[in-house]
Amino acid sequence: MLTRRDFLQTITAAAAMAAASPAKRPNILLILADDLGYSDPGCFGGEIETPNIDRLASRGVRFTQLYNNARCCPSRAALMTGQHPHKVGMGNMVGGKEIAGYPGFVGRVSESARFMPAVLRSAGYTTLMCGKWHLGNPNPVARGFDEFYGMLHGFDSFWDATKYTRLPAGRPAIPLRQPFYSTDAITDHALSFLGTARQSPGKPWFLYLAYNAPHFPLHAPRELIDKYQNVYEQGWDAIRERRFARMRKLGLIDPRWTMSPRSIVGPNRVSSLNGWADKQNPAWETIPADRRKDLARRMAIFAGMVDRMDQNIGRVTADLESRGELENTLILFSSDNGACAEWDPWGFDTQSGPDNILHTGERLAEMGQPGSYHSYGSGWANACNTPWRLYKHYTHEGGISSPTIMQWPTGLKLRAGSTDNQPWHFIDVLPTLAAVAGATAPAECAGVNMSPMFAGKPVKRGPLFWEHEGGRAVRDGKWKISAVYPTGKWELFDIEADRTEQNDLAGKYPERVKQMVSMWEAWAKENNVLPWIWTPPYRGAGTGG
Repeated sequence: MLTRRDFLQTITAAAAMAAASPAKRPNILLILADDLGYSDPGCFGGEIETPNIDRLASRGVRFTQLYNNARCCPSRAALMTGQHPHKVGMGNMVGGKEIAGYPGFVGRVSESARFMPAVLRSAGYTTLMCGKWHLGNPNPVARGFDEFYGMLHGFDSFWDATKYTRLPAGRPAIPLRQPFYSTDAITDHALSFLGTARQSPGKPWFLYLAYNAPHFPLHAPRELIDKYQNVYEQGWDAIRERRFARMRKLGLIDPRWTMSPRSIVGPNRVSSLNGWADKQNPAWETIPADRRKDLARRMAIFAGMVDRMDQNIGRVTADLESRGELENTLILFSSDNGACAEWDPWGFDTQSGPDNILHTGERLAEMGQPGSYHSYGSGWANACNTPWRLYKHYTHEGGISSPTIMQWPTGLKLRAGSTDNQPWHFIDVLPTLAAVAGATAPAECAGVNMSPMFAGKPVKRGPLFWEHEGGRAVRDGKWKISAVYPTGKWELFDIEADRTEQNDLAGKYPERVKQMVSMWEAWAKENNVLPWIWTPPYRGAGTGG
């Protein structure tokens, strides 16, 4: 039986198809960075040189409240299916701990779930992917992509070509530049795939360009690292203050919001093992000089990774412009989660745990080069998420807020260089892109078509919900409740007046908290979340992502 929702989706898609011939429907370029902090791009307040990302913002619009799912696999599952990740089996991570009887945590996406490329392919799009998959089996081609090159798993060396895969098997490979660097190779393949797609004139294409930068291991060309070394010897406190001031000048910070204090290092299941749980990140000036040099180098590598990713985004947009495709290409840029704090203020230097090596003298030059493997730690993650609380893994703003930009000259009616502050979610991206492509979003999509935003119209978006590793949140209008594991204590924030989550109003409005908790519990039951978080003790599973 055809439900009212199915009927409305069908006639909406039919109307979109009738209104736009295939030649007029936009090409779609979805660019996803990995572990990029909210304030890392220049147009969001950062000091890293990102002229190509900034150009997208100056010609398009910055969406300040697109929310992710706090971590890689859940975010990508939501993005690709338009459903809450638990509903399709990805409440935790690929290969994570499976919990018997709770289908939200099986660690793989249901094979019955329809993915974005399959939806767009059904509307006549060529579907291409380059970059990080991290959604397990079936692989990207089986999920609807015509071509794929990239990393099937979650994170690995940027210097090792053997970690990257070409699908379908047997397709001719393009020559790999030497020395191999994955961000360059991902872009080389993207440009090659676009060249092949253009051999079908009039047929629109969808390219999912999912860079694994700037996720650890921190790897970048040495000249780019050296470019930023002096910048980060100022330390994370100075960087946070300067980013906050720039964000305020750019109009990204409401005058009522205050800078959050340095976030705590924990609690999380790893930091609690090394003595840093519930402690604040230290003031930069309290850190020994040799450790500060090491930490500045780590952040310089991270900045170099972002810089190189931006250069490659520029290669793609220049190619579109030279082919006359830029005007009718919808480009959406975002990040899969907030900045990554794993595992303590100093980061780590091995794949297996929170061990950290102090690099001094000649060893500083080895950082970021082949054979190295480290992260930048919670102090820098806190700066990269300026001005929010906490980071990736958490359902506070630092974990779930993505810096987001859209450019689409022929379809976006908002003023170039403007910002839009409407809250929306990764589950909304599939139905939104399907609408502009003239495709029919799957009936099971939980997301909302947000495309009226592109014409400056408000969209009545219902409540937003989260759960990850026991952390929980609900956003309903200006109100948000959030709780971290293991305390489970609900906090209440007025996000319009206090998006930095400094003033807990739970004691002042207990009935509102009670109402929103009931909303969360009903959502959790419907989406295969309960009763997992109530099953102590939680030990978690899987790292990174």
